[in-house]
Amino acid sequence: MKLSALTQALAKKGFVFVYDGAGGNPTVSGVFSDSRKVQPGSIFCCIEGEKSDGHQYAAVAEAAGAVAFVCERPVKTDLPVLLVESTREVMGDLAALVYGEPASKLLMIGVTGTNGKSTTTYILRSILQAAGIKSGLLGTIVESDGNRERDAERTTPESCDIQRHLAAMVKNKCGACVMETSSHGLQVGRLNGCRFDVAVFTNLNSEHLDFHKNMENYFQAKRLLFTKYSKEGRVAAINSDDLYGVRLLKEFPDARGFGFADASDVELGMDGSSFTVSSAVGKRGAETPPLSLKSPLVGDFNVTNALAAVTALRGRFDDAVIAKGIAAIPQVPGRLEKHRIPNGACCVIDFAHTPEALGNILSVARGFCSGKLISIFGHGGGRYPSNRPALGAVAASLADLILVTMDNPRDEDPALIADSIVRGIENRNREKGKGARYQVILDRKEAISTALCIAGPDDVLVVSGKGPEKFLTIKDQKIPYSDAETVEEWIRLAR
Repeated sequence: MKLSALTQALAKKGFVFVYDGAGGNPTVSGVFSDSRKVQPGSIFCCIEGEKSDGHQYAAVAEAAGAVAFVCERPVKTDLPVLLVESTREVMGDLAALVYGEPASKLLMIGVTGTNGKSTTTYILRSILQAAGIKSGLLGTIVESDGNRERDAERTTPESCDIQRHLAAMVKNKCGACVMETSSHGLQVGRLNGCRFDVAVFTNLNSEHLDFHKNMENYFQAKRLLFTKYSKEGRVAAINSDDLYGVRLLKEFPDARGFGFADASDVELGMDGSSFTVSSAVGKRGAETPPLSLKSPLVGDFNVTNALAAVTALRGRFDDAVIAKGIAAIPQVPGRLEKHRIPNGACCVIDFAHTPEALGNILSVARGFCSGKLISIFGHGGGRYPSNRPALGAVAASLADLILVTMDNPRDEDPALIADSIVRGIENRNREKGKGARYQVILDRKEAISTALCIAGPDDVLVVSGKGPEKFLTIKDQKIPYSDAETVEEWIRLAR
């Protein structure tokens, strides 16, 4: 697409910019915001971020083959430049134009919330696959273009990267994309160029307040999925058990609510759950019989996650297709991921890193634990510090033994983070009048190995906080590390 045609299309969309076309009218084949990824024929978008400024890498991008720039201030170049007030505000729509408006060619399903996003996207994709619809997936765990999966670098990529992923999905003959939409991504405009056919809200509780500052700002960022980024006539599925979900349901009366009360005959076990969904879920009408489902996912909160997916897609697909998709849900990496220990104990790995999420996972584990419940976790540095004593208090309320360890300390002292968690444990122990035992072992691999060594045949170990992550972030280094690999290595040596 010629650069002049792109600028005309952007102007029609209402974007304001100064276009210096003195450098010619090149054909544009790509859009990038990372100078290391620039390909010949691309526009390089200069973004001033928290740690680096793309304007400083203009020469690097030009050497790599960039043919034009989008900038917030002039850069030294003879190439054409679009001077804009906000690069991020323009970049997504620009990339959508360059890549052929891929979102318009896919059933776009967005999921937002604090907890449950990843699992809900996996459930939605399983239902789509049961319906015979090849689907891409973008989220915290993986990025899939329908043919190939790779580990995700962040929950919501930059807008130009999202458009490139969507274009790959279209090329690979996908009919749908299921995407986690983070509050940060929504607020800074990474979803620009996308409009969603289906929007799902799971819940909202304290997290990311280092960025959003307060819960109201956090909520307003999530709300953007249902306003700025929704198509007209979109389907909205919203958790009515959540106070912020209730606010959304009041604001959007056309939305479909779901809650745990919509499931009856619930049976929960270590190997999954079964339940019946009310005929009213998904506004199918009283004439539709209730829907009986069997899911391989464990825990009552995963019943709620399944209800989110059913509510979002019921009516679009037959109930038999939905039941088939729910039954075929794969193991979601790092989400209640079970590992059997040779002596009969069970180790569960989960991403839970907020007090509510930790309480959920420990409650589920307690339900199928006939011995000791052992909790191993830490807390990330540079994140909401008041969650640390709260995490300790939750663990002390539910676990018999707690091993406090390291979890991506970043620039903080991991020992000080552990001290905050311990304060929460000790305060809850005093309130209860009896104490959960605890130990601080900062080396995460050592903490997990210690727990595995002392676990008895009926014990359950819950390793939480990192889930599927394959690194530990210490200062500015990402050190290779995996909870699952640590557990499996211990099991191999124990046999």
